[in-house]
Amino acid sequence: MSAMSTPQAGCIVEFLQNNQPVIAWVLEIQGARLRLFTASQREMKLPISRVLPWIGPQYSTGASRQEILDHLLTHHGQRERIADSVDTLEIWELAQGEVEEAEIDWFASLIGESDDADQRAGLGRKLLQTKTHFRFTPPKFEIYSLDIVERRQEELRKAKERERLVGFGQDFLRALWERFCKRKQSLPETNPEQEERLRDLLMTRITSPDDRDSEALWKVMSQGLPEDPFLPLYLAQAWGIVTQHFNVHLARAGYAWSSQWAEKHTEAISTIKATVLSRAAEPILKIMTIDAASTQDLDDGFSLEKTNTGYLLHQALACPALGWEFDSALDRDVQHRYTSLYLPEGTSHMLPQELGTGFFSLAKGQKRPALVITFDLDEQARLRSCSPQVAWVHINTNWTFTEVEEDLASDKTTLLTHAHTLAMLLRQQRVAADHAVIMEQPDPQIVLQGDLTQPTVHIVQPKPTSKAQMIVSEFMILANKTMAAWALEHDVPLLFRTQNITLPAENAGVWSDPTDIYRLINTMGPSILECEPKRHATLGATAYAPVTSPLRRYSDFINMAQIIGKLTGQGRLLDKNTLENLLPVLSARAEATGQVQRLRLRYWKYEYFRQNSKKMRWSGIIVDPGSMLTTIALPDVQLFLKAPRKIFGDKVRVGQRFAIRIGRVDPLAGEIKIIEAWEEE
Repeated sequence: MSAMSTPQAGCIVEFLQNNQPVIAWVLEIQGARLRLFTASQREMKLPISRVLPWIGPQYSTGASRQEILDHLLTHHGQRERIADSVDTLEIWELAQGEVEEAEIDWFASLIGESDDADQRAGLGRKLLQTKTHFRFTPPKFEIYSLDIVERRQEELRKAKERERLVGFGQDFLRALWERFCKRKQSLPETNPEQEERLRDLLMTRITSPDDRDSEALWKVMSQGLPEDPFLPLYLAQAWGIVTQHFNVHLARAGYAWSSQWAEKHTEAISTIKATVLSRAAEPILKIMTIDAASTQDLDDGFSLEKTNTGYLLHQALACPALGWEFDSALDRDVQHRYTSLYLPEGTSHMLPQELGTGFFSLAKGQKRPALVITFDLDEQARLRSCSPQVAWVHINTNWTFTEVEEDLASDKTTLLTHAHTLAMLLRQQRVAADHAVIMEQPDPQIVLQGDLTQPTVHIVQPKPTSKAQMIVSEFMILANKTMAAWALEHDVPLLFRTQNITLPAENAGVWSDPTDIYRLINTMGPSILECEPKRHATLGATAYAPVTSPLRRYSDFINMAQIIGKLTGQGRLLDKNTLENLLPVLSARAEATGQVQRLRLRYWKYEYFRQNSKKMRWSGIIVDPGSMLTTIALPDVQLFLKAPRKIFGDKVRVGQRFAIRIGRVDPLAGEIKIIEAWEEE
């Protein structure tokens, strides 16, 4: 017997099949192909290029089939034993760093067995198996570096873990689905490692449904289960990992609901407070605020003087940007939160509560730093001049909307009467001169009673406070429009809220009828955040820069910081390019958090329908008869619902009133089915 460099008839070769080496006897050379006889006693043809680079030994071509088979089985067994005895990790340690790749003879020389065909073949087999350290690129083996070895070992470990998990996980997920469907309650027993992996997988699929790392494993494990986008949530609920009314959109937004997120920023918060207090000054005026009774982050107030020639309005806005360190850990967390969330189950504030509802909030009896904007307006509320400054103010009163409404009804407080008159003038001017579109709708309050994991949902109609709300909204719109113009005049880059569309002139006005509101909504486009000042059609503003809610929205917070930086020469003043680079991040967070706010309110409204569908009927107004689907407005819950036209009868027209009965409701998917409707007088 002797080692060969090229295959000849009568020699033993090996080739890869299904990623495993197969031993064979060369019966005949046919050009570039070999006719082989394998240890499984079958003949086959193989390109010479597929032969592995360990050839031999060579035998007589006249051997019988039985002799050939005996030789093959003997050499195969010997090579397996040799492979088992080879320490490829020791070989890798010897080779690593010496060369990047080598042929089998070089590796065999490291262990002193380069001339024996079986030794080389056994070594080659073992190198093929050690995929974490070597890669076969015929005719050589590539020797992986240490960092690649560590990475591939980790990949191999994860692959083995996945393989072990899949079989058990499929059974466990099916059992969870059976429990969710209330068909059975028992679950397979788990060990702590399995339980942790399954919990992580479910939570990853709930919070990041587009996560690619978990996608393949999830597809395999969830085979045979319904293809529902909320399936991971249903299974987690069945397991008790999350509650029945788990806020999936909040989780997907990565928004920390509990106030504990701010605990790691205690030192930064203390530094901000100390810095601001070191600059404290005597208040220059006394102000009042008007907010909902539940509001804690009071970020805007005013004082007002009625003069012989018009009005002198001082608007005071909270200044949380004072002493703020941008790009700090605290700033990054606040930027990620982007906004305060006001949900039926509670409120989560954008800023740490120590700052947002405490130190900077315009609370009664306190002295606070503020951006004070003084507006000189004529008798028709036309702006004559505007002057912003950073100063300290004293907060005299925190009015609620209800208190203001009651006071106006009795005409008790002259200041509030003047404020209401000014607000009406501002609104009239926006409509007449700027073609603003104003929609006044009831704002139903969603109330959750009982255990918040399984609450009873009520929808309550609060007392109307349209006059009080108009004072606040018109003063805020005035401030945001005026500061946008001021920023353009003084070359201060800001974030602008834009809705650069053309609306029909007849859309201008104040609207409250559901049919009008539906018509108007369909003519409007969304408002977006931009660095270029453009028209906001609905508000009737040529430029609109939100600055009046700095405790609640990060866009207002940044604008406040820009204005303060210009006025005081302190803090941070970003140039336009830097602001534009920041805009995609802010827009993404605005969309994510805005979706949480919208979809969670819709969720609880639909849950209200689900809980009451068998015992209640709802009254609505047809706003779009449609050809196939009819749209009905339910003003008391502020929803537009669609149903097949045939449910409402043959003749359906805009403005008709119908009572409806609800069938199936899926709050999570946002699906609701009207199953019956009858016309009301």
